[in-house]
Amino acid sequence: MKSIDIKEELRTLIEKENDLQLLEDIKYLLEKSGFDPALKNKLTARALKSEIDIKEGRTFSIDEFKDKLNDRFGG
Repeated sequence: MKSIDIKEELRTLIEKENDLQLLEDIKYLLEKSGFDPALKNKLTARALKSEIDIKEGRTFSIDEFKDKLNDRFGG
């Protein structure tokens, strides 16, 4: 994906977003000086993927999440 594509996707997602805290968090990430650009890109991409997953119903219930944690960490 090219930079221009990512920027357009960000614009679209931000325009649709109504969660003020999420918008403030995104703004903070983008404005933070000295922030490693590679890390910022990685975190932004991960956040966007998460938003898409949520919108498309790819989520876990609390019980499913607890089961996954227990399976992974032997709880």
